Order: sequence, then C-alpha cells, then structure tokens
Amino acid sequence: MNPQHSTRRNFVRRFGGTSSQFANLPPALVRLCVCPCVFTALVVHAAEPVEIGRRVQFFMDDHIVDNRWSLKPKTEEVVRAFHAPEKHAANPVIAGQGGYVSAVREPDTGLVRLWYQIAHWTGEAGKGADYAIAYAESKDGVTFERPEFNLVEWQGTKANNVVWRGPSGRRASGAQIVQAPERDKRGFRYLLTYHTGGAGKGMNGIRVVGSHDGIHWDAGSDSLITELHSDTINSIVHDGDRGQYVMFCRPKDRYLVGGATGNFLETGESRRIARMSGADLWKPWTGPPETILIPDELDMQRGFNRFYGMSARWHEGIYWGALLCFKLNTDITTELAWSRDGRRFERLPLRPKLLALGPDGAWDGGMVYGSADWVEMGDRWYLYYAGHDGPHETPHRTPGIGLATLRKEGFVSLRGPRGGGVVCTRLLRWPGGGLKVNADASKGEIRVRVSDEKRRPLDGFGYEDMETFTGDSTALEVEWRGKSLNELQGRAIRLEFHLRNADLFTFRAE
Repeated sequence: MNPQHSTRRNFVRRFGGTSSQFANLPPALVRLCVCPCVFTALVVHAAEPVEIGRRVQFFMDDHIVDNRWSLKPKTEEVVRAFHAPEKHAANPVIAGQGGYVSAVREPDTGLVRLWYQIAHWTGEAGKGADYAIAYAESKDGVTFERPEFNLVEWQGTKANNVVWRGPSGRRASGAQIVQAPERDKRGFRYLLTYHTGGAGKGMNGIRVVGSHDGIHWDAGSDSLITELHSDTINSIVHDGDRGQYVMFCRPKDRYLVGGATGNFLETGESRRIARMSGADLWKPWTGPPETILIPDELDMQRGFNRFYGMSARWHEGIYWGALLCFKLNTDITTELAWSRDGRRFERLPLRPKLLALGPDGAWDGGMVYGSADWVEMGDRWYLYYAGHDGPHETPHRTPGIGLATLRKEGFVSLRGPRGGGVVCTRLLRWPGGGLKVNADASKGEIRVRVSDEKRRPLDGFGYEDMETFTGDSTALEVEWRGKSLNELQGRAIRLEFHLRNADLFTFRAE
C-alpha cells in the first residue's frame, strides 16, 4: 500500500470524516496530525488524585481522561464528537441591527437581555463609522423587543434603543457585560466593557462603566483600563481561581500602529489574539498585551490567516472562546477555543465551525460574529451572534442578530462505537455526594463502574450493580443497587464509562 494513502487513512480514523474531505491536505501536515503527541501536548494535567470539587468535567480534551479505547480496536474507536449549535428557524431574531453581542438571563425573572453594537457608516468604502451600544430584551429568548428610551441621540433622534455612546458621544463599540464578584462592582448591578475612539488623548482605548439597571449607564464611573486601540471585541473575564481579570484583545501597541498602511514589513499584523491581566477592574492595567494565539497551517490551508477577535467567558474553571476566524478581506466565521490556564488555547483538530456562514445571499451569509455569552434555557444553551449579508470589505451590508441553540454542556462528547468502548478517568478525589452525568444513550447504552488506582472494581460499584441507561439526559443520577458514592467521600477513585453507541458529554459530583 502507498505509505501516503496509509497515513491519510490513519488521519481519517483518528479525526473522523472521509478521505476525500482531506485529499488536498499536504502530506507533511497529515503526517504531523497523525502523530499522537501533536494534539495532546497542550493538555494541562493536575496532580493526581485530581481535586474535581463540584465542577462540571468536560471532554473537549483529555484533561480528566486517563485512557479511552474500543472493544473492537481493529475497526472502531472511542472518538471525540463535535456538536455544532443549531441556528434557530426564527432567525434573525433582530433584523436590521447588530454587531458584537453580549447576553444575560436574569435569574429572578428569566428575562433575556442583549447589549449589542450598532454602526452608522459616515464615509465611503468602509472608511469612518459611528458606533453605539443598543439594547433588546425577550421573555422567551426568541422574540425580542427594542424599547425606545429617548436617552441617547443616534442619527438625529433620541427615539431609539441606544443606551450608551461613550465619553466622546460617538464611538462605543465591542460591548460586553463583565461577570465580576460583587465586591468589585462598586454597588452596580451591571458592568460593561467597550472600546472607544475620538474621545481625546488619555481617553481612547478600552473602558469599563457601571449601571444599576443595564439601561442608564453612570458616566461618573466610566474608567479607562488601557489606552489600547484594539478595535474589536475585548472580552474581560474574571478568573476566580487566580483572583485576576483577564482581557483578550489585539496586540495593537506594537502592530499596525497608526493604521494599516500596506507596509507589513514595518507595521506587522495585529489581527491576532493577545491577553492582558489586572487585579483591579477600575484602574489602568500595566504591561503590554501578550500574544497567545496565531493562525497555523490548518488555518492557512483554508485561507483564514487572521483572527478578528475572541469573545470569552470563564466557566467551570475553563476559559471558553468564540474565536472569530477572518479570511482577508471577506469571510468571518466562528470556532470554539478553550484553555485551562488562559494562555494556552486549544481547538479541535479539524476546526469545525461553531457558527458557519449562512447560504449565499442569506442575512448571515457574509460574516458571523459569535459570542461566548450563552444563556441557559432549561436543558439548552442559547448562543446569540451577529450576522451580515455581505463581506467585511464593504460597508454596504445589512446586519442582524441570530440565535443558535445546543444541548446544555453539549459542545463536545466522547462517543462510544457500536461495538462498545470505555472511557476511564484519571484518579479523582471524590468530594462526596452522588454522580450526575450528561449523556445521550437513546440509540445505545451506558454503564458506569467505580474502580481503584489499578482499575480494580470497588465492591458494589460494578457495571452489573448499575441499571443500564438507554435514554437521553443532561442530569442523569447514576445509582448502584444499595450503594451511594457518598460512601467514598475523600477516596481516590476512577470512573469507568462503558459506552455503546452513546455520547458522554460531562459528569460532576453533586
């Protein structure tokens, strides 16, 4: 057999798809991808036994996995499966308006609230624009109202849903609600970070402002974090483990300073993902942006050799990113990225789209700007995104805001084959309580057992002691006959999931 064909076949087996899909990948790249070390090198392993606490444990990487294997290794494997969010049939949920979007669902009322960027072009060929932050709300997350607040003038009238335009009164862009501990909110219920320009020296850059109701923003609280012209979404998240705020931005302090002149030898390229950090959300941050994510060979293969920005959030101890991949100077799509430490970000090997472009001519057929601000609606996560019907290179395009939904915690699963397979965790310190699993076994079955360091099953916690699960649940309570995992509180154990034609998304102690 041709060695190149054999290597490509191994690539398909490892990452899914068909041989024809990857026929144009360079042989050297295929060989690199098949190497087992390539996509595991960035996994950040904690010391065993792993202290999982009450956090949800995800499987987009092998951070918590000691081993996974098929019961028919010659023909099958336990593979990682990506589950793209489904675009809603009611899209666009907001038509004719839309840019970077940030979402919150109120825990007391269930109201879904959106803050999003709007723009008005002031010049030809995409040169010059005014920006503002607009607001909308919905009881069901699908049908939105845009109240007229009569607060801020926009295009000659105050009869609009604009709530903030920044200190210059003309440029507030890249809005994102910051989730911060109460001690850092200065009495405000909502904190908004945004970028502004045209406000004068010492005022331009990335700022934070507070509000008691999310509509009236307190100009007296408006504070400059960094005088950085990162003209994209600049997500600020609070890392509860490390006690710091982290912002994802562009390294515009040293690349493309003064604007794109076309002389890339001198200006460099700023459409990369960088990070900054600070202990205080309201005071200027010191130090330059640190570049952490640069397009690689797979991006180049598809022509996406720039990153437009990255919306981010910190959830269950993980940094989640909606990475905006940019094909100069046309398409923008969104991919999933994640990091265990806020510096080393990973993506799935075949780079599936978190949010893909719509069909040609569709309202979102030109660009899609995804957001990591999902909101939980029952057993579903709702993700809002900005769409445009035209490419980046022209201002003559119509925007909108769309909704995509997916299973709660459902970005990635480990999928057991028809013949069965096993996912064995690393050694865990069980914190007490029961085991809850997010899994879909509606076309197969799942069983779970508990074992020790050497994989010796614990008495009463074997596969035969659990009733086989053949359903679909985001919160399955795993039980063993006459036994409770709470008995094992403080012990070092392994969980072994036997999957037959089933998807395992997450698990947690509860």
